[in-house]
Amino acid sequence: MLVDNIMLTVIAGKGGDGSGHLLRNGQTAFGGPDGGNGGNGGNIYVIASHDIGDLREFRYKKKIVAQAGGDGMGKKMFGRNAPHLTIAVPPGTRMTDQATGSVIEMTDTQTPVLIAQGGKGGRGNVEFKSATNQTPRFGEKGGEGAQHTFFLELRLIAQIGLVGLPNAGKSSLLGVLTQATPKVGNYPFTTLEPTIGMMGDRPIADIPGLIEGASQGKGLGIDFLRHIEKTIMLVHCIDLTEPDPMKSYDTVRGEFEAFSPALLTKPEIILLTKADLVAFSVVKKARALFKTLGKKVLTCSIYDPVSITRLKKALS
Repeated sequence: MLVDNIMLTVIAGKGGDGSGHLLRNGQTAFGGPDGGNGGNGGNIYVIASHDIGDLREFRYKKKIVAQAGGDGMGKKMFGRNAPHLTIAVPPGTRMTDQATGSVIEMTDTQTPVLIAQGGKGGRGNVEFKSATNQTPRFGEKGGEGAQHTFFLELRLIAQIGLVGLPNAGKSSLLGVLTQATPKVGNYPFTTLEPTIGMMGDRPIADIPGLIEGASQGKGLGIDFLRHIEKTIMLVHCIDLTEPDPMKSYDTVRGEFEAFSPALLTKPEIILLTKADLVAFSVVKKARALFKTLGKKVLTCSIYDPVSITRLKKALS
């Protein structure tokens, strides 16, 4: 199942403690303070990345903790600063801070966003030496790292969604349009969760097939209707080998209307698939039928490079 809503706690690294060490060696029995400062704790950043398809990484990992800074030591040795930690989420993820209600929309794939500041390292006793206290015997404790709990909601899985009844050729089509490798089979519900591929810089999702009653939870349920809601435009795949292609179209559109009428307003291309398996007269009749809807109608076969090129041009 695609993971698209999770609660995640992030804890930045604690700052290292400052040292209260006093100089002691073979030449000096009662030396002055020489304790170094502690290192800073690690920050936690988040960045949008197309390298992952969903929030599955966090399905069982509910807490992210950055490393603590190193403690200061004698001989004025400073503790090391902890490395920063960056987590990747899909573009379009909305992060809501549960304490403040502030919202971060993850769209930038270039610039990490700081979500938890690491604690500052504590000062060593060298920092506290003064004319009135020449031998401080304590070091400062490192600061605690910031802790936040976020609700992460995957709001946009793709710009373009491939929709249609089961076995309408959506997975095969995604495979030729992108570098994705969805499971393909000649039976319903081969695809059990959305698969995302990249056509240039455009993410395309193969949405699992819908059946009549999906808006009431039948088949694969309403989860995938929610994913369709997140796309910008749709490619409605209609299998030309079906005895009544218009009925197939109306079935899916009926589920859209029952779930959310707003789905009916999305920009849509009607794509008549598997054109290589039927006679030209069948293709011509179907094209004329769907043209009456006033929408862009294309035909294709995954074995016809010309039709695939035509589709890519329409999508771009």
